[in-house]
Amino acid sequence: MNKGAKIGVAATAAVLLVGGGYGAYALVSGGSGKAEAPKPRTVVAEPPSPELAASGAKAFLDAWGKGDLAGAAKLTDDPDRAQAALQAFQTSVKPSAVHLTAGGPTTAPSPSAGKSASAAPSGAASASASASAPTGPTGVLESFKASLEFADTGVPWNYDGVLGVVKMSDNTAAVHWAPSVLHPKLKTGQTLAVKPVYAAPSTVTDRNNKPLTGYPSLTGLLNQLKSATPQGGKPEDAGSGVVITNDGGTGTPEKLFTIKEPKPVPNLKLTLDADLQAAAESAISAQGKPSSLVAVEPSTGNILAYAFSPATGQNRAFSGGTAPGSTMKILTSAALLEAGITPTTPMPCPETTMVTGRSVTNDEPGAHPDYTLTDAFVNSCNTSFIEKGKDVLKPNSLPSIAKDVFGLGLVWKTGLSNFDTDIPVESNMAGAASEFIGQGKVRTNPLAMASVAATVQSGVFRQPVLVPGMDQVKAARTLSPQVAQDLRTLMTKTVQSGTAAVVKPALPAGSGAKTGTAEVDNSADTNSWFTAYSGNLAVAAEVQGGGHGAAAAGPAVSKLLHIGNK
Repeated sequence: MNKGAKIGVAATAAVLLVGGGYGAYALVSGGSGKAEAPKPRTVVAEPPSPELAASGAKAFLDAWGKGDLAGAAKLTDDPDRAQAALQAFQTSVKPSAVHLTAGGPTTAPSPSAGKSASAAPSGAASASASASAPTGPTGVLESFKASLEFADTGVPWNYDGVLGVVKMSDNTAAVHWAPSVLHPKLKTGQTLAVKPVYAAPSTVTDRNNKPLTGYPSLTGLLNQLKSATPQGGKPEDAGSGVVITNDGGTGTPEKLFTIKEPKPVPNLKLTLDADLQAAAESAISAQGKPSSLVAVEPSTGNILAYAFSPATGQNRAFSGGTAPGSTMKILTSAALLEAGITPTTPMPCPETTMVTGRSVTNDEPGAHPDYTLTDAFVNSCNTSFIEKGKDVLKPNSLPSIAKDVFGLGLVWKTGLSNFDTDIPVESNMAGAASEFIGQGKVRTNPLAMASVAATVQSGVFRQPVLVPGMDQVKAARTLSPQVAQDLRTLMTKTVQSGTAAVVKPALPAGSGAKTGTAEVDNSADTNSWFTAYSGNLAVAAEVQGGGHGAAAAGPAVSKLLHIGNK
């Protein structure tokens, strides 16, 4: 359980019954001798005089500083909540001494207390919300200086605070309770406590120790790495500090004060390659449309570059989830080959075919009854794959091989948040047929499709990683050497004489590739996809509304492959 100081502010000021010797009194009515019930002590509309406000603030600060938390709480307009918060602060922050000094009137409100020190009686808005209220009682803002000492450091934690002071119905002053009483940055729904803190790396570099600043697509990653507490950091390397966290664990904790300095850490070296990253940024920015690209090293799974546009938007390269079009035919071909189809098996290419009541056509008009698997792949015939897939595959064939061999659908921990490919198991072949050509409910991104090309190139799935040393999940099995070789042959011929042959600049000699043209949400503009490998580099790209795979995504991938194979 989080034992931080959880602070809440009531939506309306409480009507308080104050007992003991503070503000309590009894009246004798008509000589009956019966004591009447104590009158409730409430906030009144009239602000306290400057003298009364100053004395109220000083009394509260003196009690808090001496450790009289119950006494300090009684000097607020919400004693129960104030005492709980003050006690939680003492327990969770654990200062060895608290020194509080009244500073006098101020016009600057604390961030959590709103724009005024207005306070409200029962049934009206509280001070934290009353800045926008047209009417209501007002209070006086009083400043103070806090200096907290800790056993683990000789350096005190100093900060300036602000109290809202209101007048009560018994003509006394009270501190209006709000989270900002404890610290000006503390808000409702937040916790203030001492937590372990770790040093952030001073510099994040690529695999060759080159700095990674200045790349638009990496801005979010670098900010995350420099501000986040390292996961799994060694306890002996941790320091300690006072931090604010959101209840529920959302957001990034904000460190307010370092009590004990953490051990410094060396520069963080990522798997990225600065030269390839620069090329990726250039290739994507040149598209002029939302797009993304990822480059992966097949022999290791290391991510060498990624870029997305607009750079201020979603990281489409990792978190995007759209249909990949015919690039999915790499996986469908793998499933067909495992089912006994060979590259020379006849796979006629009719001009049209029907899928779930919808006519499916090909990019090139006309029928090709003499096509084999090789012809269908090289020329990306949709109807061939749909017809043969319905004949020899099952509804779960594509999802199974995608997960068991290519690692798609497994949970990847790359070092950066990513969307795991989703290829649903359809209930019948009619639904599965659309997935054979990368349409239907298939959702993926360039990170995954670069990994597909890398798996074909190496014959083994190696999960992409961005931070060295992270655990890489393994696929259940590998392709047989013959199936892997057949896939490489299909992709190589696609570059030599198929849909990828028209890419400019031409792909490096020996490259293997697959184009993709995806229809999304019945849009008239198709998305351009392309995935390829050359040497020890695999790259995938997508361009929203870019048209044919060879027209937009293909050139971007080709540029990266040339630079990576110099």
